[in-house]
Amino acid sequence: MRRWLGLLLVLFPVLIQAAEPALRLAIREQGDDRLYSLAPGGGQTVAPLPADFSTPLGSLWKLFVYAWLEDNGIPEQPLQCRGGDPQEVYCCEPGNSITRETALVRSCGLYFAPARLGIDDSAWHQYWSARQGPQWLISLSRLAPQTRVPVVSLLDVLATLPGRQKAREVLLDVLLDSTKPGVAGALGGRLRVKTWSWLADNDPQARQGGMAGWLTDGTPLWVGGAGTSQMLLNRHAERLNALLPLPANRQSGQCVLVNLFTRYPISAVRPLGGEPLTASGALRGRYQVTFTRGSRIEMESRGDTWLMAEGDSLTLVARIDREEYVARVLDREASSTPPEAAKALAVAIRSYLLQNAGRSGECLSITDSSASQRVSPSPASRPSRAIAAWTEDLILAGGSVNYHSDRASPGVLSWRQAQEQAARGMRYDAILAHAFPDASLSRWGNPLATCQPLPEAKAWLETQQPRWRARLNREPGYQPPQAFAVCRKASGFPYTDRQQKRLYIREFFTLQDRLDLTHEYLHLAFDGYPSGHDEQYIESLTRHLLMD
Repeated sequence: MRRWLGLLLVLFPVLIQAAEPALRLAIREQGDDRLYSLAPGGGQTVAPLPADFSTPLGSLWKLFVYAWLEDNGIPEQPLQCRGGDPQEVYCCEPGNSITRETALVRSCGLYFAPARLGIDDSAWHQYWSARQGPQWLISLSRLAPQTRVPVVSLLDVLATLPGRQKAREVLLDVLLDSTKPGVAGALGGRLRVKTWSWLADNDPQARQGGMAGWLTDGTPLWVGGAGTSQMLLNRHAERLNALLPLPANRQSGQCVLVNLFTRYPISAVRPLGGEPLTASGALRGRYQVTFTRGSRIEMESRGDTWLMAEGDSLTLVARIDREEYVARVLDREASSTPPEAAKALAVAIRSYLLQNAGRSGECLSITDSSASQRVSPSPASRPSRAIAAWTEDLILAGGSVNYHSDRASPGVLSWRQAQEQAARGMRYDAILAHAFPDASLSRWGNPLATCQPLPEAKAWLETQQPRWRARLNREPGYQPPQAFAVCRKASGFPYTDRQQKRLYIREFFTLQDRLDLTHEYLHLAFDGYPSGHDEQYIESLTRHLLMD
């Protein structure tokens, strides 16, 4: 009996831990606050969000300081990193500086310290009191990581937070961070969150963390669980993707002017069953467009397309939102299925627009042509609009982007090949990485490449591959990658991003650098086989290739 009692006492903490949800998601859906609990084994429950369910603020306090700065129009006050404070590791390298948006993404507490920014208690109290803020937010002294707040109250604040539109744009960079490989691939561009971490409630040696923010349509949400925020995102991104609703379609705020049918002169435009139009004006309804070569096409306009009549010359110009443009091109150039191929093409379409469109007043300007991108003259289909919404704001940075229906080449995505890759289970980010190995998923408003290429390292590796082939072909599971990139890592240990087919090393000067590069390449070449995860095997093979 004593033996069994001792065993139960040993197992009791484990049983408690196993019973605890792996993740909790609080979200406001159609006016109702719901709490999802995801079990470690894969099950889930949902219930109304309890009024007394609370969370530590953790790093979320920085989001409220950011909102105060933005809404009050406070000029930028960069933080200089001088190397004297260990907290600078979250901010910048010694000798560099960090600005507001980057500080929010990196969770740089030194930047948002109220004392540094000159925020006093009375100004803070007056500002948030005027906005009916809760007590935990009105008092500047309570704005601390350890402060516990009701999650219902947190969702209320997020729903009306000043500057939330700008914050939603900036916080996409949290998912695009290279330390979270595959997260943007799993969640797309629809989740915009500030991460948080703090001490676990019942164990000061452990951590809890999560994130809070919005879907792109402004739906507020909170996520929490055991472990740091980075651990939760890396571990549960796929489960969150399956759980989160697709955001409602919204306007991106960026208009695009499209000259429709650029290469096909128009002879007549008439309402269905009506007479040809002769005067300029906005079109509403369904129309038949007749071209001078005799062909016809039907189109629909909801007031977003104008007929421009100058003498015998007729032109059609559409003024549409950027995400509507992406969906219309997807309808015209390809289709919304298979979904992963369509997501990849949507990112390529948006990237092409950013790289090639001109400017016309406040709008981007581009022609509807096979020489650029062909655009559907009618409103986008619902499935294509959903694909555009799922990838909203995502672009590729670090190289030119183009695509073709069936021909692949460096810097060109083949739609046919993308369909085949999707059928084999490749995710959209892997499809893009195959077509554009040196480019990085990035944000429309901040097109930065997370991969800083090391071309000399890649060239060296490519020259070694034929020399190693005979030896490596004898190893079970060897499958040389068809496309990969070698990127510079500013600090930390080398690693392999298998999803993006990227090898991260520090430099390429020494024998150790070549050993690191070969080691990471072998992880990629044996990906999907048990030996690819065997560090001892990979290191032994690395030294055999380079040292023997």
